[in-house]
Amino acid sequence: MSTIKLITDIPGPKSQAIIERRTAAMTRGVGRLTSVVVESSHGAAVTDVDGNTFLDFAGGIGTLAVGHCPPQVVDAIKLQAEKLIHMCSIVGTYEPFVQVAELLNEITPGDFPKKSVLLNSGSEAVETAVKMSRAFTKRQAIVVFEGAYHGRTNMTMSMTSKYALFKKGFGPFATEIYRLPFPNLYRKPEGMSDEEFVEWSIWQLNNAMIAQVDPTQIAAIVIEPVQGEGGFIPTPPRFLERIRQLCDEHGIVMVADEIQCGFGRTGKLFAVNHYNIVPDLIITAKSLAAGMPLSAVTGRAEILDAPHPGGLGGTYSGNPLACVAAVEAINMIRQPEFLARATVVGMRMRQTLTALHHDLSVVGDVRGLGPMLVMEHVKDRQTKEPFADFTNAVALETAKRGLITIRAGLYSNCIRLLPPLNLTDEQLDEGLHILSESTRAVASKL
Repeated sequence: MSTIKLITDIPGPKSQAIIERRTAAMTRGVGRLTSVVVESSHGAAVTDVDGNTFLDFAGGIGTLAVGHCPPQVVDAIKLQAEKLIHMCSIVGTYEPFVQVAELLNEITPGDFPKKSVLLNSGSEAVETAVKMSRAFTKRQAIVVFEGAYHGRTNMTMSMTSKYALFKKGFGPFATEIYRLPFPNLYRKPEGMSDEEFVEWSIWQLNNAMIAQVDPTQIAAIVIEPVQGEGGFIPTPPRFLERIRQLCDEHGIVMVADEIQCGFGRTGKLFAVNHYNIVPDLIITAKSLAAGMPLSAVTGRAEILDAPHPGGLGGTYSGNPLACVAAVEAINMIRQPEFLARATVVGMRMRQTLTALHHDLSVVGDVRGLGPMLVMEHVKDRQTKEPFADFTNAVALETAKRGLITIRAGLYSNCIRLLPPLNLTDEQLDEGLHILSESTRAVASKL
């Protein structure tokens, strides 16, 4: 049975009216990737105010690994709301706040004493990881990479790549941030093998320790094991290994930003599990709390304890409703059968994307790790010139047919797939069919 049911054009009249109200009432600075105006959602299905039902392959930009409104999470939030909505963890302690930290300390990689800190957003967690690294090392420099996305606060915006979309007009930016090249294998120099390009990238990393910053002055190296906004680019294992070595050699804190690639998104609980590399700190958010606003930094206890008492925290950090949602989400995602299902989802999605890559020259690359996948659109496979207009057209076409998709990539020329990882085979096949047909339809108009 089809999940998608369309009874009006997209957007329908009620949706269009609310979009017009949004445009009049809210800043244009808040992006709007689709014309879907949501009334309700469950699992992988989203129903709009006009009664249209869509399949969701955007997943709240990666926050909904367990789907929309999972019953366990809904019940936990309802029960908690009847007892305690807010207290502020600085003022008083409540058990769900402690329970989330205990779970994170248990499930994150590393056989050493761990602690966690809970916060509101991914940006806040990244900034907190920087603060803790600086307090621990008594150093200032932070190393990040091209293509990275770390947030929108002044500090994390300074760490983020993709200048025009996220940073233009917002300077001045934070100092002591050093941005180095990232080994994007798809865009390596012509004539270089993958192995040669990775070794060249490692040479650039090593050279930067002389040319740009002395390693004895680096507090942290912050890296996404799989770049999210940058276009779902897995870090080559050899490159990540070299970062771990540098950190060990020079007392640098290795920070894995797993805000988008964590909690089952790659088929393992954390993306670093694919690499058998243990970072000193792991940053989580998005699917951590099934869509509720919660983030965390987890890692070596001595680093977490480096800031002075009162140096960390926030009014809403570790809100009780978000914490009970996180307990349920963690316990769902950590199950072997959930992660096995995520792996199967990834294999089936890759088959569809690979077929499109075979048939359509506009699909320049298909990549990712497990079910965290994109297809990158180019005008020419030889020059690899980005084709962002094609990506936008595909996203519009899928929405017209009842499938929600969104873009990604440094050049905004990738369709990224972030569906709930527990959607059914029927829903997965239905969504992939629409994605395939939409891509082919747009290509046929070229």
